[in-house]
Amino acid sequence: MTRRLLPLALATLAATTLAACTPSVPGPTAEPSATPSATGTGTGTGTGEASAAPSRSPTPRPAPTPTEPADFANPWGPTPQEVDSATAIAAQMTPEEVAGQVIVSTILVPDPSAVAQHVAELHLGGVILMGDAVTGLDQVVTLTDAVQGAQADGGRDWPALVSTDNEGGTVQRLDAAAGPWTDFPEYAVAGQAVANGRTDVVRDAYAAMARELRGSGVNTDWAPVADVTVPGQDVTIGGRSAGSDAAVAVAAETVGATVAGFLDEAVLPSAKHFPGHGSLSVDSHERLPTLERTEDQIAAQDLPPFEAAVQAGTPMVMMGHIEVRAWDPGVAASVSPEAYRRLREDLGFSGVAVTDGLDMGALTPVGDPGDIAVAALGAGADLLLGPADDATAHAGVVAALRDGTLDRARVDEAAGRVIAMMQHQSELAEQAGPVGPDAVGSADEPVAALSDAAD
Repeated sequence: MTRRLLPLALATLAATTLAACTPSVPGPTAEPSATPSATGTGTGTGTGEASAAPSRSPTPRPAPTPTEPADFANPWGPTPQEVDSATAIAAQMTPEEVAGQVIVSTILVPDPSAVAQHVAELHLGGVILMGDAVTGLDQVVTLTDAVQGAQADGGRDWPALVSTDNEGGTVQRLDAAAGPWTDFPEYAVAGQAVANGRTDVVRDAYAAMARELRGSGVNTDWAPVADVTVPGQDVTIGGRSAGSDAAVAVAAETVGATVAGFLDEAVLPSAKHFPGHGSLSVDSHERLPTLERTEDQIAAQDLPPFEAAVQAGTPMVMMGHIEVRAWDPGVAASVSPEAYRRLREDLGFSGVAVTDGLDMGALTPVGDPGDIAVAALGAGADLLLGPADDATAHAGVVAALRDGTLDRARVDEAAGRVIAMMQHQSELAEQAGPVGPDAVGSADEPVAALSDAAD
């Protein structure tokens, strides 16, 4: 049973469900909990009681080995040696700590102290701000500072992953309606700018978005959309895509430029929803859709934007809740070992594989939030985005580690990638230079240039 606290989140989240990458359906429960707040990417706010774990002092990074491994085929930020060092840090964590490190909780309330307590109790690796978690710039800055404070107090000397869902258009959590943030057009506009030969303008525009996000305390964005839309068939993506099936190369170039723009300003992007949601006639928020294309069709029509993202250095790829009939019949890609193998081997991706929101209807047959979390990690996920109930997901991972259902080395590998990624984000931010709340609202000119380039 999922615990759902803070019913005040329901009204705001319901209004954003259809546009979002994940749905929102929080509700009350009769069971009390000491921690008010958080779970589900766009859904649920149950937390439950955290597993007890001893407080720990920061773990020093192990010294480099004399022989460093070769670089990744497609660099995504940290070096192989840095990932190895981060994995060694993860290996020294308690089961409770390492389980939390791979969970990103949805935050639906604006209370910094409640959110910080939730992060601390479950040792969470990060949060995503949704709905009522965003009431204005000062509040968001205070909340994100509280998350980073909880991270530091837990003895972790790398940043917590603080994220939101800012694609532009109908999916923009930090927008002009919520505060002084600049509104961005739907992503199809960026695709049209690229089609008109203005890839440079696209990179500049998304660097400007990233600067506003980082000025708000957000270091990760669940964008860009790498899906290729098929008009008349696609029921979910539409204008959130940079291009249609008649313009796959345009979509790919746009995605690559967007990834580069985000990284220019030290915000971590995530190309989504692998291997592609744009041709599906079923919404994965509701039930499991099936991609019935052949392997050759997938390679030609769906994968090019993801390949472009990987080649541009994206640190994350988001796995869709999509049955790929040619790969693993009856199994969602987000819990399919074969889908993760394809991402790693066929695309040469070595970074963090993150799930789409684990609260979505497509995964209901897998089981409760703990079952889903264990299935995703076992299949190859590194980061669990928005379980329907954080405490249940966390407890499920801890139990699976203790009874051997999950191999500890697999979870250490996942946590190590996440830690290394966040250490690299800190380095990117230092290179990009400091930015504060005064940067919010500064993207008007790049957005105007993007719109002009699309005409």
